[in-house]
Amino acid sequence: MAKIKVTQVKSKIRRPQNQKRTLEALGLRKINQVVEHDATPAILGMVDTVSHLVSVEEIK
Repeated sequence: MAKIKVTQVKSKIRRPQNQKRTLEALGLRKINQVVEHDATPAILGMVDTVSHLVSVEEIK
């Protein structure tokens, strides 16, 4: 299973509630916080929902 590194680069202030909850579900609470996840369809869908707030890198 491929791994991805997700970094929050923008604030969740003044964002819709579903985007705030998606960031929390990914484990992101602060700007510049980094989390690693398996690249499952569920995780990739959550990343796509907040793609304007995060940056994503593939871990080899």
